[in-house]
Amino acid sequence: MNGTPPSSPPLLSVRNLTKRFGGVTASDGICLDIVENEIHAIIGPNGAGKTTLIAQLTGLLATDTGEIKFLGRDITKMAPHRRAQLGLARSFQITSVLRELSVLQNVALAVQATLGHSYRFWRPTSSDDALNGPALDALEVVGLAARQHDAAGAISHGEQRQLEIAMALATKPKLLLLDEPMAGMGPDEAVRIQNTLAAFKGEKTILLVEHDMDIVFQLADRISVLVYGKVIASGTPDAIRANSAVQAAYLGHAADESARPPADETSDAGASRC
Repeated sequence: MNGTPPSSPPLLSVRNLTKRFGGVTASDGICLDIVENEIHAIIGPNGAGKTTLIAQLTGLLATDTGEIKFLGRDITKMAPHRRAQLGLARSFQITSVLRELSVLQNVALAVQATLGHSYRFWRPTSSDDALNGPALDALEVVGLAARQHDAAGAISHGEQRQLEIAMALATKPKLLLLDEPMAGMGPDEAVRIQNTLAAFKGEKTILLVEHDMDIVFQLADRISVLVYGKVIASGTPDAIRANSAVQAAYLGHAADESARPPADETSDAGASRC
């Protein structure tokens, strides 16, 4: 895979995405392609616009201008729940962990939500194999099957993050958005999540926002770098690591126009072009 997007059609395609808050442009003409079965990381300094971008993709934040296509369909103005029905899922916001319920029950409720029968919420999930089977499968994927009967409030912070990923997986998403899944974790818990995500490589499509650069460069197939709402580079980990525009951004010189590389250097590094 070179610095340009792979030749297969993108699962998610973003063109000229813009979002302004008064005089601040949080997303500034963003272009991005995510292809099937890749882990694509979004990195950038604080205030780069990463959270705004994720909110726009999920529909939690309306876009001022630009276009978002998912599975070839324009979803720019689509409601969040409609996007989720199409298979666009954001971990940690699909549903809250219900601390008083068991780990298995939490995931079973996420499975239930995908069935389109809201009345079933009032039925007990403990004896429903149609819910518990897929729920247990998702828990096995993230390594929590042994904790299935424990109360969600009794497991560790890292395990709750794993549980939330299991809940997202239970909805069978075509694209999983993970917004800083290692935030607030200790080293051992972070390694556990990293190993879980590493097992997804080549099998699931993930858009990952993460501040831990070691983890990003180990996991990602491609990386896009946001600075002041713009994608300044997009490519393989090796291409991003060697890019002088990225180095300048992380050294704190992104606002200095003299520190920016020539346009052809950014292009060679795989910067997103609309």
